[in-house]
Amino acid sequence: MSKSIVRAIWLIPLLLVPIGMAQAQPRTLDIYWIDVEGGAATLIVSPSGESLLIDAGWEVGDRDPKRIVAAAQQAGLKKIDYFVLTHFHSDHAGGLPALAKLIPIEKCLDHGTVTEPANQKWLDAYLSVCGTKRTMVSAGDRIPLKGLQVDVVASDGRLLAKPINGGGPNSLCATAERKPQDSPENLRSIGTLFTYGKFTFLDLGDLDWATELDLSCPVNKVGAVSIYQTSRHGAFDGAGAPAHLYAITPQVVVVNNGPRKGLGGPTGSSKVRGGHYERIAKTPGIEGIWQGHLSLLDKDHNTAENMTANLEETAECQGHWIRASVGQNGTYTITNSRNGFSKTYTAR
Repeated sequence: MSKSIVRAIWLIPLLLVPIGMAQAQPRTLDIYWIDVEGGAATLIVSPSGESLLIDAGWEVGDRDPKRIVAAAQQAGLKKIDYFVLTHFHSDHAGGLPALAKLIPIEKCLDHGTVTEPANQKWLDAYLSVCGTKRTMVSAGDRIPLKGLQVDVVASDGRLLAKPINGGGPNSLCATAERKPQDSPENLRSIGTLFTYGKFTFLDLGDLDWATELDLSCPVNKVGAVSIYQTSRHGAFDGAGAPAHLYAITPQVVVVNNGPRKGLGGPTGSSKVRGGHYERIAKTPGIEGIWQGHLSLLDKDHNTAENMTANLEETAECQGHWIRASVGQNGTYTITNSRNGFSKTYTAR
């Protein structure tokens, strides 16, 4: 065999390595905040390709299920591996029966089936889909989503016993304002902390001010987070306790509000308006605030328009999503599907 042929054979593996590496680029962790107009629907797609959907929006025909399925298709999904219902309220459970007709749901997780008679319709709707494939989760459990760590930090009114994610004593508790507890069903919300390397994402469902303080005082049990999805849709008279919000020091806050629900408006138990956006903006070290909707309840206090997914009233709303794509190195890019605007952050 000639030297030139030997040299050519020896070079073949070197030429193939870059091509193979290019074809095997690692997947990102993707989080979609789907617009359900002041309800909740957050889709997590792990680097392994498994999916977890938290909540299913309202019972408004098939509006919200169609938006969820559109996001799932954007992510390349053909099924939902895990559905987590934070609690039995209409803006979180209402869209589930219609959703189950559009895309397969493999497993369901809930806080248990104890609730008030006023919520029976939504419990029944959930059981009609998940009755034979449901599991109750408790604080301290882990959801086995491949490719990342998913810790249940709250469920059925119970919270983590010990801090995780570097949590510890919280000096803000000494002067923390206290408020009475809210709706019993809100207090039962499932709260989850997602960890992917240095990146963390916290979703507490509709936990109220009092329960946030229980989670953060005298010890912050969830540590500092990269992204925080606002409790109570950003209606921070009944949530967003400063001793909690400023202890978890989110880099980025995503507000899952509607045009006239959540941010800037009162919760059902209060008539207090305003000051909610300003409280978020004062979070130490905050780098970005993204909103599902322009709040028409407090028009003067919203994030930048290019970081707001939807600007219209409900009848004209197109249902644009916000997505975070997280790399293995902790760098994550948030994109607004309405205008393509994106911004990149590095998890601290």
